[in-house]
Amino acid sequence: MAESVYRERVGQWLNTDAQRQALLQTAARLALPDWCLAAGFVRNLVWDKLHGYRRNTPLNDVDLVYFDASNVCANRDRACEEYLHKKLPARWSVKNQARMHRRNGDSPYLSSEDALSHWVELETAVGVRRCAAGLQFVAPFGLAPLFAKTITLNPKCRNSQIFMARVEQKKWRELWPQLRLAGLPDSGGLA
Repeated sequence: MAESVYRERVGQWLNTDAQRQALLQTAARLALPDWCLAAGFVRNLVWDKLHGYRRNTPLNDVDLVYFDASNVCANRDRACEEYLHKKLPARWSVKNQARMHRRNGDSPYLSSEDALSHWVELETAVGVRRCAAGLQFVAPFGLAPLFAKTITLNPKCRNSQIFMARVEQKKWRELWPQLRLAGLPDSGGLA
């Protein structure tokens, strides 16, 4: 399937999801540069749809990432979280990706998309934002990995143990039993 078809399908799912629409609208009010709602925001929705679930799996948190090299103070992120929570109560997690390379031991990131390209799983490295033209995806690996029913180790991740720990801790294969692991060096790519 073409990337444009994946984007259209996910866009339709997002546009008919009242909770996600409210979260996108609330996040857009901050007018942060190069922002998106990422990680489980898109990933979980796609996996729910592919598994035929009638109800959405609850979000553990709402990951809002943005990129602003002119202000990397962590206090700004906390202030944004407080603002968002007052507007729409949720477990908001706001992170300026212009400083996250330090925590991750990477070279400085150039944008939110560049930062997402370093996330542990390909399927988690998907974000979306609402702009004047509609939904805009931030997906350095595209949306195809989400539709493959895989949890794929990012080749940029130097430690497959981190990957396996995340898979176990987040219980993804229990929540979405059709998923399989991919990209693991010790297993020939699949487990």
